[in-house]
Amino acid sequence: MDTNLKDNIVKQFPQFEQALLGEILAQSTIKHIEEGDEILRTGQYIRSTILLLGGLLKVYREDDEGNEFLMYYLEPGNACALSMMCTARDEKSQIMVKAVLPSEIILVPQHLTELWLSKFKSWHNFVIASYRQRFEELLQTLDSIAFKALDERLVFYLKRHVQVSGEEIRLSHQQIATELNSSREVISRLLKKLEQTKAITLHRNYIEVHDLELF
Repeated sequence: MDTNLKDNIVKQFPQFEQALLGEILAQSTIKHIEEGDEILRTGQYIRSTILLLGGLLKVYREDDEGNEFLMYYLEPGNACALSMMCTARDEKSQIMVKAVLPSEIILVPQHLTELWLSKFKSWHNFVIASYRQRFEELLQTLDSIAFKALDERLVFYLKRHVQVSGEEIRLSHQQIATELNSSREVISRLLKKLEQTKAITLHRNYIEVHDLELF
C-alpha cells in the first residue's frame, strides 16, 4: 500500500472512517490528469464518481458553438456532485470537466457509490453535503447572471477565482470573456477600470487582485 497516497487521502477527506478509506484504496482508481485535459464530456456515460485529491478542476457547460458557461470549481477534498447523480442514474453527462491545474483524481466505481450510502455514514453525509454545496454555488452563479450587470458579474467571477487559486489569476482576457459570454474588448475595458480603482493590477500574463470587497 502506498503510504503517501493513503496519507493524502486522509488529509483531503478526514471525515471518512477507516473502513471506508480502506475500500477506497482497495477498489478505486487513482488517475493523474494534465493541465487542460478533459475528464468528462457532454453526452458521455459516467461510470465513476470523481473525487479530487489534488489540483483544480473546472465544471462547465458548452453550447453548440463551443462557448463555455462556468458552473463551479472543484478543489482537493471535493467531489463532483453532478457526476455522482449521473452515475447513480446511469445517465449521460450534461457537463464538461477539465483540469485547470495538473490534478490527481479518485474514480469510485458506479456500484460502490450507491453501496456506500447505506454502508458508511460518513459517505452518506459527504454526498449530501456535496449536493448542498454545489446547489448553493449554482444559485450564486444564477443570481449573478440574472440580476447583475456585466461589471458586477466580472467582480463575482474574480472573487471566485481568488477563493480557489489565490490572488494571482492566470487567465487571459479572452478566457474570461469566453466564460462570461462577452467580448475580449469589453472585458479588457472593465478590467482596466478595476485597475484604476487599485482593486487589481494587470500584468502581462496574470491579474493580481488586491481588494474586491468594496464592489
